[in-house]
Amino acid sequence: MLDTLDYVRFAITLFSILDPFAAIPLFLMLTADRSRLERRATARTAALAVFIILVIAGFSGDLILRLLGASLPAFQVGGGIVLFLMSLSMINAQMSLQQHTPEEHAEAADKSGDERLAVGVVPIAMPLLVGPGSISATIIYMERGAGWQHKGLSVAVLALICMAIWIVLQLARPIGDRLGRTGINILNRIFGLLLAAVAVQIFANGLRGLFPALG
Repeated sequence: MLDTLDYVRFAITLFSILDPFAAIPLFLMLTADRSRLERRATARTAALAVFIILVIAGFSGDLILRLLGASLPAFQVGGGIVLFLMSLSMINAQMSLQQHTPEEHAEAADKSGDERLAVGVVPIAMPLLVGPGSISATIIYMERGAGWQHKGLSVAVLALICMAIWIVLQLARPIGDRLGRTGINILNRIFGLLLAAVAVQIFANGLRGLFPALG
């Protein structure tokens, strides 16, 4: 089990990576022709999908590392690089291609009928919210501790963050109207700066693990 501050850092890091505020414009576009109940259902589907994906990634992290033949420090170095690249896009108020590509945007816009609710999973939950950065961060933090108490607290953090995502997406229309594009960009830049600092720290921890002499 880690210190309480470590779980707080995990929560801040994950929320900065997922950044549900950045998903508001696309969420509103994909649900523009839907009723309020349909938008709420889509928000609930997206938050639940994010939670399930990250829990699976967190608990299978050790297996993934073993299959790749990679150590946790090596994964920290790679994950730190991915997070830093994402932070640069956020600071520039741009959507990272790791999160959403133009092709995925076009495919999502064409969905209709029974597929309408599915946009909560693809592309909103993944890859818009969940991507290499959030998966890497979840695996790194889950693998830093041992025991079911650590796992339980980590899952609790994931649940808390996904609850926050659900609330933000539920209120996407009033938040979007109140903040506007400029306000959302400012939030993205703030989260980007936070994420950049975390990415550098994760990268440094990985280097110290790979090269103990650096410590």
